[in-house]
Amino acid sequence: MAQIDYYFSTLSPFAYLAGPRFSEIASRHGAEVVYKPLDIMALFPRTGGTPPAQRHASRMQYRAEDLPRQARKAGLDLNLKPAHWPTNGAPSSYAIIAAQKAGGGDIGALVFALLRATWAEEKDIAEDAVIREALTGAGFDASLADSGLLVGAETYAANLEEAVNRGVFGSPFWITESGQRFWGQDRLEDLDLHLSGKL
Repeated sequence: MAQIDYYFSTLSPFAYLAGPRFSEIASRHGAEVVYKPLDIMALFPRTGGTPPAQRHASRMQYRAEDLPRQARKAGLDLNLKPAHWPTNGAPSSYAIIAAQKAGGGDIGALVFALLRATWAEEKDIAEDAVIREALTGAGFDASLADSGLLVGAETYAANLEEAVNRGVFGSPFWITESGQRFWGQDRLEDLDLHLSGKL
């Protein structure tokens, strides 16, 4: 079984736009996905990136044009200026880490539910009630929101260090077992072709 390491931020609109398409691709190829949420705001300065608020106006204008286009292309609702963004991405990331460790639910559905909560549902994913709802909806025990906070914090920090060391610089970012790297939701087709042995 192929393994894909998936580095992403629960604050990333581009991870949201990857949506269920990535889960479908991984499932089709029988790939095991290791979800590795990380602090994107800490990743940017360490890998030559710039947080959105500090980017040149021309880049932000393009982002404002392109995100809605990509959302329409993916068939997803998108609020370009969500009420609760940016927020603290750590609590939702800890819940994902705890859920992945516990098993028994659909981790891909959990990740997408949290991303959708920010980018389409005007919810604050730093709030306990929002995290619990996402956990329950994906088939996990809501109490995972309260458990393993220390392990979650340690893993969240370790994911960042690992990402920097492996050449990750944005979200979403996938690394296959063979070491091939794919950055951005617009590279999902390439990832699919690679897993098919065609690229």
